[in-house]
Amino acid sequence: MESDEEIRRVPEIGGEVSAAPAAPREAGSLPGPDRVQPSGEVVQRKRGRSPADKENRRLKRLLRNRVSAQQARERKKAHLTELETKVIDLEKKNSELEERLSTLQNENQMLRQIVKNTTASRRGGSGTSTSNTAADGTL
Repeated sequence: MESDEEIRRVPEIGGEVSAAPAAPREAGSLPGPDRVQPSGEVVQRKRGRSPADKENRRLKRLLRNRVSAQQARERKKAHLTELETKVIDLEKKNSELEERLSTLQNENQMLRQIVKNTTASRRGGSGTSTSNTAADGTL
């Protein structure tokens, strides 16, 4: 296997092999606006973006924003549909509970009437003692 030093050597046109520089240049190692690309060419770094690049970035941002807004509308619609379904279910349950409440109130009222009639009949109807007839005022 070749060492790093051997890999960096570039053969000269005349057949001689020259060693690579001691400190290889990396992208960003040059001072100033010039940069070396991996392909070896020097490219000037631009401080500002070109109008075409700015427009391209703006269009990409608008597209991302449009997609995001559409997704938000879809989520909102799904949430609204879920809430409407929940309202229908709760209204149905509420009406069932109101009906049950009415039934139980009627049953309770009937049972109270039965208890009232039963206690009244025990006091006056079945007993032959004088205290019961005196309490009724029928002496």
